Amino acid sequence: MPAKIYYDKDADLSVLKDKTIAILGYGSQGHAHAQNLRDSGCRVIVAELKGTPNYELAVEHGFQPLATEEAVSQADIVTILLPDEIQADVFRTQIRDHLAPGNMLVASHGFNVHYGQLDVPEGVATVLVAPKGPGHLLRAEFVRGAGVPCLIALGPGATDETLRLGLAYAKGIGGTRAGVIETTFAEETETDLFGEQVVLCGGVSALVKAAYETLVEAGYQPEMAYFECMHELKLIVDLMYQGGLNYMRYSVSNTAEYGDYTRGPRIITEQTRAEMKRILEEVQTGQFAREWILENKANAPSFKALRRREREHGIEQVGRQLRRLMSWIDAKEV
Repeated sequence: MPAKIYYDKDADLSVLKDKTIAILGYGSQGHAHAQNLRDSGCRVIVAELKGTPNYELAVEHGFQPLATEEAVSQADIVTILLPDEIQADVFRTQIRDHLAPGNMLVASHGFNVHYGQLDVPEGVATVLVAPKGPGHLLRAEFVRGAGVPCLIALGPGATDETLRLGLAYAKGIGGTRAGVIETTFAEETETDLFGEQVVLCGGVSALVKAAYETLVEAGYQPEMAYFECMHELKLIVDLMYQGGLNYMRYSVSNTAEYGDYTRGPRIITEQTRAEMKRILEEVQTGQFAREWILENKANAPSFKALRRREREHGIEQVGRQLRRLMSWIDAKEV
């Protein structure tokens, strides 16, 4: 069954005219939500830690950031745009006791609501409004009169009024210009985590490293391995982004296309598919969520060790050198 999609005509911004919206966190998503909503005529306040770069950016953008508790107390709609791993603690210590019946809690990712990490008081509705793009794109598209597609889902305590307010919020950030797709907290959270782990981050990273290592171990120069297994990936992804797999295959050589059809299935085998299903089950049952929550409660020792180790991988070292040769790349170092 096709997803239900809402557009500008389905949302009424006037339902927000007497509401105060608090944006908690002025980071990647927060700056875009706050500015887009303000430009749409909404009353917006921002919460951010004093002395941080995000605090200074909010001031530069014309906001007067408040402490989280103060912002929540003044707001009718509270949008949590903080990292997943700190939301539960901040909610428990700085947000929950300052919410009032009739308030609405907005999330841009369903992790903490879906996995029961937020003890939302009775009378407070929850809604997911999730732009399918980074904050800088959300802001840029809004400014040029367009929008980024969004997802919307109703959570605990939600009513028909929650949907009206959620759609108005999505319109305020520009989402209904492109289309707002109806989903659930479970579907958004589980597909997001699965995609990150199996394809977008985990799968692609592991594939690139394994291919690089295979070539280097066979005696090929690291520079050649980097170009073929990492650098040129952008060319392929851009083609897929523009027109899907068919357009990518149309755009590459016949040799590459034939190799795609005949060798790709030898890399993604039935064993790989079985592992994908196990990873999906870990996401669905909450096993991954529990692991990540416990990791952060212990101050993330495994996560930090993995991060340090991965930064020193050979493909990272040769990549740093080669990117200096390419003036057209806005090279980044972390």
